[in-house]
Amino acid sequence: MAAVMLLSGLGVSLAAPAANAEPSNYRFDFGNGPVEEGYIGVSAVDTYSPEKRYGFNTPEHMVNVPAKGAGAGSDAVRFLQFGTKSANTFNVDLKEGLYKVSVTLGDTSRASIAAEGVYQAMNLTGNGAKDSFEIPVTDGQLNLLVTEGKVGTAFTLSALEIEKVSRHPEMDPTIWVGGDSTVASYYPLESSVQGGWGQMLPQYVDPEAFDIRNMATGGQIARGFRNDGQLEAVLQYIKPGDLFLLEMGINDTAAKNATTEAEFKEIMRDMVQQVAATGATPVLVTPQGRATDFNAEGVHTSVNRWYRNSTVALASEENIPLVDLNVLASAYFTEIGPEATLALYMTGDSLHPNRAGAAELARLVAEDLKRQGL
Repeated sequence: MAAVMLLSGLGVSLAAPAANAEPSNYRFDFGNGPVEEGYIGVSAVDTYSPEKRYGFNTPEHMVNVPAKGAGAGSDAVRFLQFGTKSANTFNVDLKEGLYKVSVTLGDTSRASIAAEGVYQAMNLTGNGAKDSFEIPVTDGQLNLLVTEGKVGTAFTLSALEIEKVSRHPEMDPTIWVGGDSTVASYYPLESSVQGGWGQMLPQYVDPEAFDIRNMATGGQIARGFRNDGQLEAVLQYIKPGDLFLLEMGINDTAAKNATTEAEFKEIMRDMVQQVAATGATPVLVTPQGRATDFNAEGVHTSVNRWYRNSTVALASEENIPLVDLNVLASAYFTEIGPEATLALYMTGDSLHPNRAGAAELARLVAEDLKRQGL
């Protein structure tokens, strides 16, 4: 690291920490291009060493690549080996504590972020996609990599910022969200055309009360969420006082996924029971219907779609809260009418909400959670 860093805009130079002091904050610029001011340059060949306190665990499985962004986003490194359990990680020594990690990807069509062996952010899309998350570090080192969101795509990392939030490695109360494409996050997070209600939920939740971690992904089914790593990530961090909102059923009903309603119900039961065993509160959410589910009288109804009846029954059997978004959304759609409802969905698509539609669905979820005292 440079001996001094210029404090932006103030013209004041501050001495860097002594060589033996362990930093709590980092800004890394990956690739072999010019290094953005205020960042530490990291090439694919940079091996981790205790002296540097950062570097790649297996640089032989990394390669420098260009990227279409500006500044730190103008170049990147590509992970040639990946997977949440891969040893091909970027390692940073950190004292015990809670850290905010901000990630900028390179030219990647769809990729997920993993750290400490589990998913952290799901299916980032678009060149220069950005996301952030908080993570407790208890073993003295952060181990992070970019992994597949879609088989066959490249997994690249342009920039990484690490900021210590607290010396206590304890996450704030968190609402964890599981679901499908109607729930998932889309990028850029602040301006995407398509939206999922999990992405928009932070607009309606007091940030002093809860953080939001959206683990939903497009095309997901209950079995996949349970078996393919998303539930594992939730269970690693969830704790008493947290909520776990789970909406499934749209893709489970598709013939290609070969999930009967009885199988769906038992997989959902298994997930909510595992979460309840941690002391956290599982909450089942039913999917809203299609924009076109209006009857001849102008009433929107879709109560028999998406295995909803089994989700409602399961909530009663397990004595856990239910947000019946299917019914709540239908009441709202009936109120605003077919034309206004269609305007809340993607053009030519009666299933997937646009950003405005996702915000309305998130509002309905948040209001019902408040109504139930959650």
